[in-house]
Amino acid sequence: MEPTALVALLRELVPSAEIEPVPTVDRHMTIYAASGQLSSLVQVLHDHADLDFRFLAELTATDYWPREPRFELVYVLVSLSQRLRLRLKVRLAGSDAHVATVCGIWPAANWLEREVWDLFGIAFDGHPDPRRLLMPEDWDGYPLRKDYPVQIRKTPEAAEPLQLTAEEFRANVARDRLTREH
Repeated sequence: MEPTALVALLRELVPSAEIEPVPTVDRHMTIYAASGQLSSLVQVLHDHADLDFRFLAELTATDYWPREPRFELVYVLVSLSQRLRLRLKVRLAGSDAHVATVCGIWPAANWLEREVWDLFGIAFDGHPDPRRLLMPEDWDGYPLRKDYPVQIRKTPEAAEPLQLTAEEFRANVARDRLTREH
């Protein structure tokens, strides 16, 4: 299926959806969808026989700060029966970064959405378990945001290689052999 045919079918099945095809260089079909219609759109992508995107391969985000819309969610979907891959992108404003969860359609989204929330601060409305996944519960902020304050106050250290003579090296090897034998 060509990207134009996919977009036409999706516009027919979900008339209210704002869908925008994206030209790519990697031959990976890519479309943008509005965040408000994400739930109905992914339900059609999953359930429609001509599409059958049953496998959520990846869900991640990108921060384009200071640009608005600031964030892009990227869903990589696979239809094994149709031999299709789709990169579905959703733009989100930095001031109101939230979208509906897709855990009910693809259970694999559970931890992926938690990871995106934990690292980018993008909320997934209706998520069944919105706890932190990677960062400690008391962590302040979202470390993959481009405006996250990085405050490293450690002075750089330089490591110097250990210099051994040939005799010292042989003595270390002999000592290690004796230790292993006993």
